[in-house]
Amino acid sequence: MRRLAEVARQLLVSIDQLAQVLIVGTGYILHRTDICPSADETISSYVGRAERDGARWARPTARAIDGLFVLLGEEPGHCRRNIETAACGLPPTP
Repeated sequence: MRRLAEVARQLLVSIDQLAQVLIVGTGYILHRTDICPSADETISSYVGRAERDGARWARPTARAIDGLFVLLGEEPGHCRRNIETAACGLPPTP
């Protein structure tokens, strides 16, 4: 059962990464952002990086994402914590 959970988690991370590429990639193509999407980055990491860099849209978005993860039992600060894991090529922290 543990192995199934591990594979399921990786599948969810890959879906998250695909969604980030689709969302950010669309913005990149339409000249809404200068950041080309990375297939190794999750939405949380992208939002955390944007929040850290002062993007106004990122603060409420990070708050919403962090709130969801708090409901799932995680400590606050999910988006900011995942900046580091993405930069190091590590999987997102649970």
